[in-house]
Amino acid sequence: MRIDVVTLFPELVDHALRFGVTGRALQRGLWQVGLWNPRDYATDNHRTVDDRPYGGGPGMVMLADPLAQAIAAARAAQRAGGAAATRTIFLSPAGAPLTHRRVAELATGGDATGYVLLAGRYEGIDERLLAREVDEEISVGDFVVSGGELPALMLIDAIVRQRPGVLNDAESAVQDSFVDGLLDCPHYTRPEQEGGQRVPEVLLSGDHAAIRRWRLKQALGRTWERRPDLLRGRALSKVEQALLAEFRQERQAAQEQ
Repeated sequence: MRIDVVTLFPELVDHALRFGVTGRALQRGLWQVGLWNPRDYATDNHRTVDDRPYGGGPGMVMLADPLAQAIAAARAAQRAGGAAATRTIFLSPAGAPLTHRRVAELATGGDATGYVLLAGRYEGIDERLLAREVDEEISVGDFVVSGGELPALMLIDAIVRQRPGVLNDAESAVQDSFVDGLLDCPHYTRPEQEGGQRVPEVLLSGDHAAIRRWRLKQALGRTWERRPDLLRGRALSKVEQALLAEFRQERQAAQEQ
C-alpha cells in the first residue's frame, strides 16, 4: 500500500513517520509514502499558496490550483507504482468521525489500493478544489488543530498497524480498544507490587479461561464507565450482560467500603 500526503510541511510528516511501528514497516517495505508540497506548484516568485477569502473575514484560504497540481502528481506517482485505484482524503473537522471500522476498511484497501491525504492549513481550502478532487473527508475528533498534518499522521498510523506483518504479534491489533466495540482492559507488568498496589491475582493464576473472563469483564466495565455510548450501540450477549452486572456490583461494593 502507498500513502501520499499533500502538505506545506513535508519535513514534519517525513520525520514523524520514521519512528515506531510505521517507521519499521516503512523500512521493511510493507508500505510506501510520498510527500508533495503545493508550494512546488505555485507559479509566482513568492511560491504563494493562499489568498484572502471572498466575503471578507479572518485568515487566508489555500488556493485551488497548487493543491490540484500536487494531488495530480501524487496520483500519477501512485499509478506509476502500480496502484489500480487511488482515494483522496481530506483531513477536516467537518469530516465524518474516524472509527475503528473505517480504519479497518481503509487498511484492507476496499475500493482503493492507494491514498492521497490532503493536509490543509490556514482558514481552509477553496471549496471548489474539495468538491472536484476529494473523495472523502475524515475528522479525528471534535476539535481544531493548526493543520492537517497531525490528523494525517494519526490516520496513517492507524491504517499501517492494521496491515499484515506490521506488528510483531498480530494479536496486538486484534485486542486493541474498539476492535470488538469495547475499550481495552487494564494491563500490568512486573513487579507484582508497585506503589503499594498488587497485580490482580487472577493474572498470576495461570488459569487462561479465568484470565479471559476477567479481561472481558474489565473491558465491559471500563467501557460502561468511560464510554457508555459504545455500549448503547452494541448488543451484549448473556455472558457479557452477566459480567457487566458483576463488575457494577463490585464497583458499588468497593465504593461503600
